Amino acid sequence: MTATPAQPYSPLTLLRRVPRLGPRRGSAAGRAPQPDAAPREAHRNIPGREPRPGVPAPTGRATRAALDTLTLVALPLLVALALPVSFAGGGTRRWFGGRAESQRAEAQAAKDAAAAAFYELDTAQRDLRISIETITAVDDSPAARRAVTDFEALGRRIDEASGRYINAVDAHDLDRDDLEAAAANRARTELSAAKDQLGQVKQELDRFESGLGPLLGKAETQLARLAPAVERARQALLAASNALDAVRSSGLRADDLAARLAALGPELTKLNQGAGQHGVPQTLERATQVAREAEAIRAQADQLPERAAEIDHRLVSLRTRAQALTTRAGQVDPVLSELRRRFSAACWQDLQQVPQQAGENVRQAELKLKEAQAARDAQRWPDATSLLSTVRALLNTTDEAVSAAGDRLRRLNAVQKDPQQEIDRTRFAIRDAQRLAMTGRTTPDPRHARPLDEAVARLDQAITTLEGRHPDYWHFLTETEEVRQSVARVVTQIREERGTASH
Repeated sequence: MTATPAQPYSPLTLLRRVPRLGPRRGSAAGRAPQPDAAPREAHRNIPGREPRPGVPAPTGRATRAALDTLTLVALPLLVALALPVSFAGGGTRRWFGGRAESQRAEAQAAKDAAAAAFYELDTAQRDLRISIETITAVDDSPAARRAVTDFEALGRRIDEASGRYINAVDAHDLDRDDLEAAAANRARTELSAAKDQLGQVKQELDRFESGLGPLLGKAETQLARLAPAVERARQALLAASNALDAVRSSGLRADDLAARLAALGPELTKLNQGAGQHGVPQTLERATQVAREAEAIRAQADQLPERAAEIDHRLVSLRTRAQALTTRAGQVDPVLSELRRRFSAACWQDLQQVPQQAGENVRQAELKLKEAQAARDAQRWPDATSLLSTVRALLNTTDEAVSAAGDRLRRLNAVQKDPQQEIDRTRFAIRDAQRLAMTGRTTPDPRHARPLDEAVARLDQAITTLEGRHPDYWHFLTETEEVRQSVARVVTQIREERGTASH
């Protein structure tokens, strides 16, 4: 058999060794002891000790009872000695440190407050950096550049305060078991100072941020306009392309519009590259210009079929008008012949070149009409429109000249037959102006009276030109017309002055 080494006593082994104090069920101990019974075991002497005189030697049962009593007495003491060991083991902190633990708690609270201030300042700085980047992306004004410089200076203050906080945290280990009260007090002081500096810089940061309101609002407004502006430009280009496709499908080339649309290709590429490469203001301006030009191309493409039809109509109309003027120009010679026969040379001298000039204008108009037709066939719409405008101007001039000859004969016939009608018409205009000039006044204003008196004198002088064998009726008509115009100017002046005075 192998010997089993002796095991030291532990509280659990001691508890297991405690005997049952009550009588066992079914044992003889439950019965009344027998007075005459002899002890079951012989008395044993303790080695090395002599029994006291008069004291009987202890029996085996008495020895076991004494040991059990010692076990019960020693058990609470062993448990009390084991408790501090269990709580102090594993590197845990002592529960009762006195003043050092109180200082440790205050230092830890200061550390937590400084950490919260550091986190708050770092978050505010990140948000403000985004605002500064927004401003610099949009605005290049002196105010924006000054804001960037101020933010950089403020960043150096933030780095200084953050460094002081980090150094204070690294310099003190508040988790040490042997932390002294003086060291904890120094840690609390340095961490509190770091927190105060972080708070001061945070206040400066808040004041700086509040001053960025106008610049940031302007930048955010432009950024909010950027994406819609670029999208409008793209949609306008797409609409212009679709309109050109529709026009071409109808047989019209629209080469000039296609060239203008192709010229917008590089601008679209820059829009796609984004504001980060070309700048927000430049991108906004480019998007606006592209959208405007593309919309103009689309509108012209939509109007191109109607424009082609209008040019065709004008070609037919102007060609018909040129033919009619050719016929009318041929009637000027008979009119001039009658004017020469019945009136003095002064009445028709300026009309001598009308037949020749009318014929030349009609020939020029017909030549331009052919060029306009060729431009229309080639779908050079601007050239066709310009040529048609030239034809119209030539025909208008010819029409006025041809009409002037017939109108001259008609007016000369009327004044030759009854010159008094022209005289009465002019006198009525003068008298009406004189009554207006005297309204509300006892004497007329010299600025009004003088031109009216001159009008009366001119009319009298014109009447005298009707005397003689060959009166100059045309001079009479032109003079009375000028008199009426001068009188009308005086009336307009009087009404404007009185209207201004009433206001």
